[in-house]
Amino acid sequence: MALGEWSLLTWKSKIARQKEQEEYAQWAFPHGQKQRDGLEALMRDLNPREKLQFMLMGFLTCKELYERCMKNTGSSDTAIDILINVDKKYKQIIKKKEMTMYLALVLVDSEIDDKCDYPSTEDVRLRIQELEKLRRKR
Repeated sequence: MALGEWSLLTWKSKIARQKEQEEYAQWAFPHGQKQRDGLEALMRDLNPREKLQFMLMGFLTCKELYERCMKNTGSSDTAIDILINVDKKYKQIIKKKEMTMYLALVLVDSEIDDKCDYPSTEDVRLRIQELEKLRRKR
């Protein structure tokens, strides 16, 4: 179920719901559990006080927004600019101060292969700082 496609009046069979969940899991973590585990470890290191389920929700929302922006603009740089300068539209899910963290995780996650070798937490923190500098330029 994509962002904004949820409806109380939609009824789906158990098989259809299961298929939809499998497709979503494949989109979210195409390299499987190893990818999810590596990403969760980075999230815990970056923000140990936040609940993992909330961070996953923020990450997946950011991932969907990034991919939607990429599709609409055709440019990673433009998509990044749009997301780091987003207004309060998604503040229930992603706080403005957390957007650069989630966007950095989305970018890092998009660069891994099936080995799921994520960069160090410090490297991700440097990436977050780079994104924050881009926000300040506007």
